[in-house]
Amino acid sequence: MWIVLAVVLFALVVLALVARPVLVRLNGLRHAATILQARAAEAETLRASAEALQQRAEALQDKVVTAQRRIAVINAKRGG
Repeated sequence: MWIVLAVVLFALVVLALVARPVLVRLNGLRHAATILQARAAEAETLRASAEALQQRAEALQDKVVTAQRRIAVINAKRGG
């Protein structure tokens, strides 16, 4: 009976010693995952800002084309 108890206790001690580094690494991985989630949220915010900026640039491009046409019409009237 004592031998079985000693073997089980020894196995539990070995298991605890082996599991400790794994648990420490899991804590590090949890921290890294938190950092990655924060960066992903920041990237999403930047993507939304970039899309808004793209739309504003396209709207400005349309205004530039319209202004160029008006200038061409005005120059044609002055020349003719």
